[in-house]
Amino acid sequence: MAEATDSGIGSGTGSGAGTDTGSGTVTGSGADTPHARPRKSSWTYIGPGIVVAATGVGAGDLVATLIAGSKFGYTLMWAAVIGCVVKISLAEAAGRWHLATGRTLFDGWRSLGPWTTVYFAIYVVVWGFIYGATAMSSSALPIVALFPDGPNLRTWAIITGLIGLAFVWFNRYAVFEKVMTVLIGVMFVVVVYVAVRVGPDVGASFAGLAPVLPDGSLLYTLGLIGGVGGTITMAAYGYWVNAKGWTNSSWMKVMRLDNRVAYITTGIFVVAMLVVGAELLHSSHIALTKGDRGLIDLGVILEDRYGATTAKLFLVGFFATSFSSLIGVWNGVSLMFADFVDRFRREGAGAGDGASTVEEVAAGTKEHSLPFRAYLLWLTFPPMTLLWLDQPFGLVVVYGVLGAFFMPFLALTLVWLLNSSRTPREWRNGLLSNTMLVAAGLLFVVLCVQQLRELPW
Repeated sequence: MAEATDSGIGSGTGSGAGTDTGSGTVTGSGADTPHARPRKSSWTYIGPGIVVAATGVGAGDLVATLIAGSKFGYTLMWAAVIGCVVKISLAEAAGRWHLATGRTLFDGWRSLGPWTTVYFAIYVVVWGFIYGATAMSSSALPIVALFPDGPNLRTWAIITGLIGLAFVWFNRYAVFEKVMTVLIGVMFVVVVYVAVRVGPDVGASFAGLAPVLPDGSLLYTLGLIGGVGGTITMAAYGYWVNAKGWTNSSWMKVMRLDNRVAYITTGIFVVAMLVVGAELLHSSHIALTKGDRGLIDLGVILEDRYGATTAKLFLVGFFATSFSSLIGVWNGVSLMFADFVDRFRREGAGAGDGASTVEEVAAGTKEHSLPFRAYLLWLTFPPMTLLWLDQPFGLVVVYGVLGAFFMPFLALTLVWLLNSSRTPREWRNGLLSNTMLVAAGLLFVVLCVQQLRELPW
């Protein structure tokens, strides 16, 4: 029975009988909960995966991919494909936990011991403070480039932060998902258009699927596999699955289709940016600025080669990429923080074991809650102070350390949770799931060590 869950990366079937017939029950929150009517995987249900894809791929990720393409051409195309499979396995595991157990991911972490709570509490506060400034600046950069005679970068950054705050504050998941779908549509069209415009070498692209490691490419390879679309938003995926109204294992097939669509879309982004890096930058030996500003450099190059229209279209796609990440984090991580606070409130009040159920997320009550809105304010206003100051040295180090540990933390705790009695037997990991999650955990440990080495100690 345990092996059946491996189909989350393959055929998309579960352990089967209960989910397909709708006649059984699933253990969740310590009690038997009747299945909803059986669900078939259908494109009409797609949603949370689009949200996680749009949120996880930021401007910095696209620049890193461009630089890899500019240095090694098409040689690392295979790494982008493996990266997709790794992300599919991680997000599937997070979604499977929520649907199979009826508990949220933070509740699962809490069951592993107080160390997980300490880490998450520090992480979510420090990370949110610095990420807020980064997201606002990244969203403002393309606007300044599009309207050079308008307000400065700081002003636009504040405006985008306030728009993101107002949008998430007053809208619920259904509207949020629709807007994210539009933004990812813009991202997709623009990135693929630019890749086609520069003229991909199809033969070299297929040749790049053969695993090869050129000299000096190891870190770029690991970054392509583990970096693009790999953030705390992968942990938020289960919350978005519940916010969509999927609350038990009868939705498992739908979730798996949704998840695969998300990371195949991400894979197309990565391949398209590798093409741009290989064709536009590699052959001309052009170097980009690291970080989000590298996309401004690319806009200038596109204008020189293909005219102002292509450059402006690219900047619109750059904005869609950055702003979708902003509002995605404003919503998803605020949901996680609200769940975190609710758990402690209940424990303090002696309300059972303090567990949060997925039905509460599905009902939208957390999006109305004080902790949700308090974290929204934390993501928006305190980070604005960093727009006037260079990021303090000590804060950069703490942020880097906490951030480097998050993806190994996610991968390895999912292995722990999904191989234990906390998960109903039919939805525990099988061989393939365990292999993928352990491999992902080891990969992220290596990337963690490298990121720590690069910090300005």
